[in-house]
Amino acid sequence: MQDRRALVLTQLIAGKVDTSEASLLLGLSSRSIRRLRARLLAGGPSALLHGNTRRAPAHRLDPALAERVVRLARDTYAGCNDSHLTELLAEREGLVLSRASVQRILRAAGIASPRRRRSRRYRARRERRAAAGMLVQLDGSRHRWFGADHPYATLLGVIDDATGEVLGAVFREQEDIAGYFAVLAQLLERGGVPLAVYSDRHSIFWRSERERESREEELAGQREPTQLGRAFAELDVEMIFANSPQAKGRIERLWGTFQDRLVSELRLARVSTIEEANLFLPRYLPRHNARFAVAASAAAAWRALPAGRSVASICCFKYTRIVAADNTLRLGGILLQLPPRGAFGSWAQQRVEARQYLDGSWSAHAPDGHELARSAVPTKPPRLRAQPYTRAPVAGVAPLPRRGETWRRTNHDFFKKRTLPRAKSQSA
Repeated sequence: MQDRRALVLTQLIAGKVDTSEASLLLGLSSRSIRRLRARLLAGGPSALLHGNTRRAPAHRLDPALAERVVRLARDTYAGCNDSHLTELLAEREGLVLSRASVQRILRAAGIASPRRRRSRRYRARRERRAAAGMLVQLDGSRHRWFGADHPYATLLGVIDDATGEVLGAVFREQEDIAGYFAVLAQLLERGGVPLAVYSDRHSIFWRSERERESREEELAGQREPTQLGRAFAELDVEMIFANSPQAKGRIERLWGTFQDRLVSELRLARVSTIEEANLFLPRYLPRHNARFAVAASAAAAWRALPAGRSVASICCFKYTRIVAADNTLRLGGILLQLPPRGAFGSWAQQRVEARQYLDGSWSAHAPDGHELARSAVPTKPPRLRAQPYTRAPVAGVAPLPRRGETWRRTNHDFFKKRTLPRAKSQSA
């Protein structure tokens, strides 16, 4: 550029080109041409250089600061992406830098981004819901959250579709109904009752049409919902089932963010167990929501709990059981004694509702909903699992055989040796 300017201006001084032609050749205004001509005559070709040439920029980062960023990125904050590292440097080290500056320092030092960027596939955009509480997405992610040397764990979470706010999350050993009940309890306490919930087709949420109906379902003429489906039905929440992971992209992208940022946060906090991680989540989620949540365009659509219902009465396992002759219920190894029905009445052979809560305790409830008896909370919480949907026996109907009995009985009847009568002889 400097040589071209010197050549054109030299021709201008020699009279070979005029000011308008020089202006056209260099792409400068006539005033700039006259200014550069005067500088060339006064100081020669070196005067055409910009005044800041070979001078250090005033906003240049201190080399010692850049070296410290590189050292932290390779040691303390190894594995953090550029944006997360920028935030951690500002929060923990007091180094306020832009993401572009951090990225430039790391690339110059040969430190690549830990996240691999794949070429994006075309997908039609689904607009967010207009108001918070109109739709929430529920899902789980199995990952090595505590590092490659630790076993897999599952993080269950719920996110609002309109704002992207994470309204509840809990770590579990695996994706189970008790974990989803814990997430649902956080959702009801923090936000409220949503209008609809979006999930995949896991057996926790719905029962496939290909699943064989039980005897009770055949007699009732309808399928029994899952425990979680029953809870949403009590809350009058519509359940929407996705046909692919891409359909619930809001929470799938959340898992990508968590597997990048949350893993690093857990490592920095020296969290290595599920119990410690569940204590860490309430401190981390507000920071995450402040960073990634957006404002909704309409007023919130959260609803209050139905009248007479509590979070504990919704987020629990419910079964129908028959009371024994001595007015007791045997529930999960616990013998629950029921009080008299009225003055001298008995609950024997009556249907009651048994509930198992997340703390492991049991309670029995009359058909009108009032509590009859409750067990103590066990010192060692049991592993909560949904029991099969076996309703109370129906009069005149034989009980269902246990697993394997039907096959054995059928084989026995089919293959057993039959004694046939002997044919009469011709002489007889």
